[in-house]
Amino acid sequence: MEKTTLFYVIIGILLVQYLVHQLLEFLNARHFKAQVPQELSDVFNENEYKKSQAYKKTNYKFGLLSDGFSLLFTLVFLLLGGFEWLDQLTRSFTKGEVATTLLFFGFVFFGSTLLGLPFSYYKTFVIEEKYGFNTTPRRLFFLDKLKGMVLTLVLGGAMLYLFILFYQWTGSRFWVYAWIFIGVFILFINLFYSRLIVPLFNKQTPLQEGSLKNAIESYARKAGFELKNIFVIDGSKRSTKANAYFSGFGREKRITLFDTLINDLDEDEIVAVLAHEVGHYKRKHVVFNLVVSILLTGFTLYILSLFINDPQISLAIGVSQPSFHAGLVGFALLYSPISEVTGLAMNYLSRKFEFQADDFAKNTFAAKPLVTSLKKLSKNSLSNLTPHPAYVFVHYSHPPLVERIRNLKA
Repeated sequence: MEKTTLFYVIIGILLVQYLVHQLLEFLNARHFKAQVPQELSDVFNENEYKKSQAYKKTNYKFGLLSDGFSLLFTLVFLLLGGFEWLDQLTRSFTKGEVATTLLFFGFVFFGSTLLGLPFSYYKTFVIEEKYGFNTTPRRLFFLDKLKGMVLTLVLGGAMLYLFILFYQWTGSRFWVYAWIFIGVFILFINLFYSRLIVPLFNKQTPLQEGSLKNAIESYARKAGFELKNIFVIDGSKRSTKANAYFSGFGREKRITLFDTLINDLDEDEIVAVLAHEVGHYKRKHVVFNLVVSILLTGFTLYILSLFINDPQISLAIGVSQPSFHAGLVGFALLYSPISEVTGLAMNYLSRKFEFQADDFAKNTFAAKPLVTSLKKLSKNSLSNLTPHPAYVFVHYSHPPLVERIRNLKA
């Protein structure tokens, strides 16, 4: 089959994105040995810093291998007519548009999962194991993968099924109905993610009565934040890395602490971390991110509706018979540069929000325990203390540690 202009545009997009990504990775790797800022001189001792550098170098080399494999496979698949072959294979099993689309994406999802599994396994049981982070039993690793696949097939399949129905019923206006449906779904997930999805993978238990709970509740009252749900999640069954997060809103809002966080930080530091999370809620960051996410989804669906019926989009990935599923794949590849731009904007806003949440914690609780908690968390995760500014601009949703500490001490 003769290759179209859009086909070579897609090849160009893939190559440019890969080269830009690798340039940023290279620049960031060059900074691994940069002088540590004075504010962070107490995070690592000499041996720990060497271990941190080794961990970052290992991940950098692994990224070169995994990213290179992904690009090479995608290019070969496109150049050899892989999507045309997959389209014909799918049509040999079924004829209906709905069934064909669902089966086609089922094959794509299953194939990508199998290809990614060895890399995920190596990352978990070789790299993370070597540096003392991994606590995941192999049985749990594969069970997580299986649960994730089933959840994706059920939820993703249901959403895709409705998409096709909207498209068949309303034609080019399908994007409006799809947007409404996805908006409702995003709201639902934000409300009930911790109640419905998290229990499939982790055990959540209410924080026990005691000094820590009293300190958290005392702070919440002082900050004017109604808090009834404080949970502890068993993150230690997979990793030694610590975290805490805020989810939901209204009556469904809750604070979740990893058990590793409780083990790594003292009481004031935990309250400071929670004060930061409360800051996101009080400064309306949660609502803002939700609204922007829904608006960006609507924008993407509208652009999709303009091109989904164009046969050239299907031909762009080498599929000779235009279809809804081939159009979706072609559009996703062609739209990816716009996604990169919106991602840059969202990361920029996210970094500003992190500073605002830090300021809230400083003003309503204290700066010092938040500084010490950030240092401990960075130390325990062997994080990069000297990232390259360009890498931060593109990839970081949180400001580098030194910038957060300088802001807190200002």
